[in-house]
Amino acid sequence: MRKIGIIFSLLLFISCQNFGQLKLIADLPKDLEEVSGTEIVPKSDLIWMVNDGGNKSILYGLNHEGEIIKEIYVKAKNHDWEDLTSDEKGNIYIGDFGNNYSKRKNLSIVIVEQNELDEKNAEVAEIEFEYPNQNKFPPKKKDRYFDAESFFYFNSSLYIFSKSRVKGNYGKTTLYKIPAIKGTYTAEIIGEFENCKDVKCWITSADISPNGKKVVLLSQKNILIFTDFKGDKFLSGKVTEIELAHRSQKESITFKDNNTLLITDEKSGGTGGNLYELKIK
Repeated sequence: MRKIGIIFSLLLFISCQNFGQLKLIADLPKDLEEVSGTEIVPKSDLIWMVNDGGNKSILYGLNHEGEIIKEIYVKAKNHDWEDLTSDEKGNIYIGDFGNNYSKRKNLSIVIVEQNELDEKNAEVAEIEFEYPNQNKFPPKKKDRYFDAESFFYFNSSLYIFSKSRVKGNYGKTTLYKIPAIKGTYTAEIIGEFENCKDVKCWITSADISPNGKKVVLLSQKNILIFTDFKGDKFLSGKVTEIELAHRSQKESITFKDNNTLLITDEKSGGTGGNLYELKIK
């Protein structure tokens, strides 16, 4: 009877929480309390996730109930892993470009090829890159626009969205482009966008829909949906904002299908650490 009472209390607690528009899918395992990247990958039935800097270099594969089914040790250092994306072949790209103080000179993207997802230890290739508009490491505080937590793959290129660390201009993001192939590159600037000024407006994850017609940017405050863009000028398209009623440290977003998003948040202060679903038009 005591066990039944505990289970009933837990279910009641979950049902009483207000997640706003978000549908709670799962309370993520303890190993993923600092999840920073989530991706639905072609040729895989699993949801793939990573934790951010300070955690192990592990790629986690979860079922759609949020249970860890597979763990792959990635043979690359987790300096500050911040997002995941994948290509049409099922290769996974890990964005190791977290850069809180805009002082890193070793920004990279780790490539885990599709065949390595069957292994316990994954061999990798790496893409190294730099920003064309950064000359000092670190720059003055008023110029610290070179952190990043968001990117996605599209048409053989990777698109990185910067995260501003500048007070009063936290919502600014710059879109950069680099080839999705091993090598060393100077990123190309594609565009800019201004979300609101508050710290809750900085961009923490991004994705593009499977049909390539929608781009989403995530912040703690809102989700921005870009449509009707030309080519890769994503930030010049029509913008629809979804104001999030549920506030938490949301760190990753991915398209489950063209009209469904999966979102995660970090566990902090006894809240978060969950996987959510959101239907969009």
